[in-house]
Amino acid sequence: MLICPQCKFENPNSNKFCQSCGMSLTHKVCLECSTDDVPVNALRCHNCGTECGTVFWAIIAKETTAKALGVEEDVAEKGDEENEEAISSSSSLSASSQIAPGSYLDSQERYQLLDPLPAQTETSTITDVGVRVLDCQPYQISPIEAILASQQSDLLAPSVEASGIPHLAKLYIALQYQGQPGIPPIHDAWQQGNMQIVIIEDRSHWQLLLDLWQEETTSSLKILHWCYEMTQLWALLEPVGCCQSLLDLSNLRLDEDQTLALQRLYVELSNSLPVTESPEDAESETSAIPEQPLTIQALGRVWQALFRQSQRTQFGPVVQMLGDLELGKIQTMAQLRSRLEEISIELEALGTATLPPIKEKNTAVPIIPQSDEPENIISKIDDMPTVVLAMQLSSLEDAGRTDVGRQRHHNEDYFGIETKIQKLELPKSRVLEGHGLYILCDGMGGHAGGEIASKLGVDTLRQYFQEHWITNQLPTEDSIREAVFLANEAIYKLNQQDARSGVGRMGTTLVMLLIQDTQVAVAHVGDSRLYRLTRKRGLEQVTVDHEVGQREITRGVEASIAYARPDAYQLTQALGPRDQNSINPDVGFFEINEDTLLLLVSDGLSDNDLIETHWQTHLEPLLSSGVNLEQGVTDLIDLANQHNGHDNITGILIRAKVRPNLES
Repeated sequence: MLICPQCKFENPNSNKFCQSCGMSLTHKVCLECSTDDVPVNALRCHNCGTECGTVFWAIIAKETTAKALGVEEDVAEKGDEENEEAISSSSSLSASSQIAPGSYLDSQERYQLLDPLPAQTETSTITDVGVRVLDCQPYQISPIEAILASQQSDLLAPSVEASGIPHLAKLYIALQYQGQPGIPPIHDAWQQGNMQIVIIEDRSHWQLLLDLWQEETTSSLKILHWCYEMTQLWALLEPVGCCQSLLDLSNLRLDEDQTLALQRLYVELSNSLPVTESPEDAESETSAIPEQPLTIQALGRVWQALFRQSQRTQFGPVVQMLGDLELGKIQTMAQLRSRLEEISIELEALGTATLPPIKEKNTAVPIIPQSDEPENIISKIDDMPTVVLAMQLSSLEDAGRTDVGRQRHHNEDYFGIETKIQKLELPKSRVLEGHGLYILCDGMGGHAGGEIASKLGVDTLRQYFQEHWITNQLPTEDSIREAVFLANEAIYKLNQQDARSGVGRMGTTLVMLLIQDTQVAVAHVGDSRLYRLTRKRGLEQVTVDHEVGQREITRGVEASIAYARPDAYQLTQALGPRDQNSINPDVGFFEINEDTLLLLVSDGLSDNDLIETHWQTHLEPLLSSGVNLEQGVTDLIDLANQHNGHDNITGILIRAKVRPNLES
């Protein structure tokens, strides 16, 4: 099936246009020159020459490494005759037909080689290589994508073991479900004769960690944070035998937010392999026979290599830490993290990002073998601390939109966004202060009622905080509650003035967000919601609806019984119908300590579990700075009109990016 890139509708393979939104499934728009007839299988725009094709990184692993890569014995030990049949049916990688750029990796002619394979001339000598490939069928869902979309349980379960997915691919899938952005997401994979081929995100153009490590403007605190991120990745990779991925400097990359990431996974062929210090050294060093088992001492050697290759001088506490690592005085990951935290605190206490340099002595430190295996302190990523340093805001972006929906004749939703961003940027420091107020109201009471209530609620709250929130500290809970009561009072007085009664009394729900730097406050009344999305924790519904069904659940009634009531979705609280003694707004506070997407929605967008069902396709990509939030909220509105549409639809997206606080 073909997945429409705009509305995500599933179309038959023969379709040239999306059945739902009408978008072309054979041509696309060049983002550089806006030419709208670029074939989807083209690498470059025919008008301006910009590369606009869908490019991935293909890993091709020969059967000779199958055992090391964990391929099942029955696959690795197939007879020649059986392998020949598999090769003939799946377009094997022969030197004559598959090495040249422009040829395909698969019989469906989907993945086209963009670069020549490494210089081993004969395919029989290739054991594990990586190369860029063009996806010539980018809207065609792959078997791996189908599994990821349909199966929410552990992907290393027996049902997946029996599905014929190469073992190397299963490692990517399993780690992808850990929610770690440092691992490249997998796109496709298959077993092809005596080869296993894995298609992953192309990170070959991402910045090398080594390049930024050696820049003079990179502070020692930032380097410590990268070291800490390596310990997090190590704990994630160790259970699946992929710690070798951290030992190749050319494999250590940085994403757009300068967060540590891997270009690909390397599976350990033995207990340890030496550190590869540069891409040029890769071939000669990876064949060496290691003498020591792979322990956290290997991380210390990576850090030493980074200092040496970058020609950057180590500073005192780091020299001591690396020496203790090599001597075996630091034996567990918990001890190593604790030492990194101590050094960062010491740097901050001195009020500088860099200590006076101490030249590294050119003396060899003996390696002392450990008699016992390192203690496995942390085995799950959820148990790991998120950061070693305090975080600060690096960017704050937002977008909002409201739509009448497909069945209503007027829009009773209303929203307001008010932000102030102050930035101070100097050669070696950057400080961003963000101040944001986000309000969403879903009115009720019919024409000339609901829209009046929602607008009055937003305007009253905006005016209150313009007068009372003038510092760089969040308002207190009492202050926030006072603002909500004033909004309720304004609508209530209008109801009394107009002598409205019964269902004619106007009112509105409220969900409100206040952001000051990395501190957040949320208040809500009714069933408009706040969702929070992070890469580590996934999607979370922050607010709990004020409705009869939820009230019964809090009283101990089972959800199925609570929502079987005919009045289950009736609101228990709203602004305006009654005086302030009848409302009790929920107010809460939390901190942003990792890149976060926040979503305020009216029930026209959240009904029928729309957010919970589609967050991976419509929200998760928006965590990336390169994705447009305006288009993101438009796509959400379109999605709600497609699946709901019975009510007004409103959404506000806020993307808050953070980074370690490297300034004193």
